[in-house]
Amino acid sequence: MKLLKFTSFLSMILLSVVLAACAADTSSNGSEKDKGSGTGSKSESDTVEDTQIKAENPSTSPKLAIDRGNTVVVGLQEPGGVFTPFFNTSGYDGNVQSVMFPPLVDINEAGEPVPGLAEKWDVSDDGLTYTYHLRDGLLFDDGTPLTADDVEFTLTLLHDPSYPGGTDITEAKVVGGLDYKNGNAESISGINVIDEKTIEITTEQVNARSLRLLGGVVLKKDYYGKDYKKGNLDYINALHLKPVGAGPFRFVDYLPGQEIRYEANEYYFGGKPEVDQFIYKTTEGDSIQFFQTGELDYSGFTASQDNFEFLQGLGFANINIYTSSAYSYISFNHEKEIFKDPKVRQAFIYGLDRKTIVDTFYQGYGEVANIPVSPASWAYTNEIGSTDYDPEKAKQLLEEAGWTEGSDGIREKDGKKLVVYYFTRAGGISDTLIPIAKENYKEIGIDFQVEQMDFNALLARVENGDHDLASFSTPMLTDPYNGIDSFQTKANDSIIKGFGNEKIDELINATIATNDQNERVTAFHELYKALDEDPPLILLSYTKVLSGTNARVEGFEPNGYRGISSSLKNLKIVDVNE
Repeated sequence: MKLLKFTSFLSMILLSVVLAACAADTSSNGSEKDKGSGTGSKSESDTVEDTQIKAENPSTSPKLAIDRGNTVVVGLQEPGGVFTPFFNTSGYDGNVQSVMFPPLVDINEAGEPVPGLAEKWDVSDDGLTYTYHLRDGLLFDDGTPLTADDVEFTLTLLHDPSYPGGTDITEAKVVGGLDYKNGNAESISGINVIDEKTIEITTEQVNARSLRLLGGVVLKKDYYGKDYKKGNLDYINALHLKPVGAGPFRFVDYLPGQEIRYEANEYYFGGKPEVDQFIYKTTEGDSIQFFQTGELDYSGFTASQDNFEFLQGLGFANINIYTSSAYSYISFNHEKEIFKDPKVRQAFIYGLDRKTIVDTFYQGYGEVANIPVSPASWAYTNEIGSTDYDPEKAKQLLEEAGWTEGSDGIREKDGKKLVVYYFTRAGGISDTLIPIAKENYKEIGIDFQVEQMDFNALLARVENGDHDLASFSTPMLTDPYNGIDSFQTKANDSIIKGFGNEKIDELINATIATNDQNERVTAFHELYKALDEDPPLILLSYTKVLSGTNARVEGFEPNGYRGISSSLKNLKIVDVNE
């Protein structure tokens, strides 16, 4: 959960719908999907349930969409133009890549590993050796074979001392990996190619994340490795706009500010898709209008009752509402003396009416977060953590921490007023949160000052440590560990600044020290209890994702872990006039 994996909470509203539309579910403990109801239903807690609703009048699909024929168009924010996996810093580049680069081990709607390029895998009894068995006849989209040698090259490249990307392969602790990275070996001893379809990887310690970390996407060795020399990966920059993958669609062209165009890949292991072309439309504009006019076949929207009713009113929209695996939060700057005391942090949590904020803004399409993992995850529980608003308890905690009320109502300690500076972006939920937070915190004796700025300025000032509090959100979390790894002392995270202690570190490490999911659940719950006592941040919300699909397109099955990427192979065009 390092900086590159984060985005501003206020930008998350847009990012979540785009990533949900375009990235790498419903919870295993979620509700049954309603595929026939005409309205989104609410649970007893007034949170809208995950649901799918069929279009009421598909024949009203706009002529512009119908005339497009066997081409599907989806909206996407402008990417950065780095379409080589492992090298991008933009999540939108990741969306572009996900169309072309399936992983060895994929993930399903419950956050569990499922076969991708690898048809199966074995993990040794001691949990240290992973053997991946590739599918028969795998080909890259240029028609050349994809073999275990390509997997070996990919893992070697990620261990290269000059690798500049955000994937920390050393977390898997492959035997000999650090020797190669530190320049003491010419190959990685723990990687053993058995034959063209089989590769064995030995690690030094059990890590529940290693299966998917080592089983990621595969780079073509004789293309991305043609000019490879250890210690110099600069040559790959020239290949970023000429990707060669093995997904359901192959890259055709990128027109900045307009679109990324793909064509169906006849060499795809799952068979050539029925759709001839897939396009990400990157033109700036209103996605609601683009969908309404037929310029987009699929789009994500800010989840709200207004947008739901808009989609329903169109008649031609298949609607999908599902729970994101992300969570939003307000970070503490733990390097500030005021937040060294857990009681003060607890007071800031109890003193903020998060439920009113979330309910007012999301209108049932979000709920207050109680632990740092979404209800979409198998690690979630509603039996740990508080969502209560309790100003009296907040006052008591501040008193116990030595902050006493001054003559002007603002608390003081050692001659210093309790003034905090909150950094955020303008618009979105801020318009709801700021006035409520100001009132809530004034009531308990806190002078809550707000500065609003653009996202880049926000990141820069948070990295510089200028803030006391700042709003952020995680992206979609493919493993619950990704939602808590920045709480470790060693993380030295630029957003969760200065937090960490030995007890928390040990509990975090325990969550990946076994491959048994039941044991991991127990470990996560123990960690969440400890984080409730020593909170690293103010948990804010879990949100729903709302998407609309033109009824002329079937096959989109977005989920909170992988968005639409895993369903692209199933797309097909149907006659809405039948």
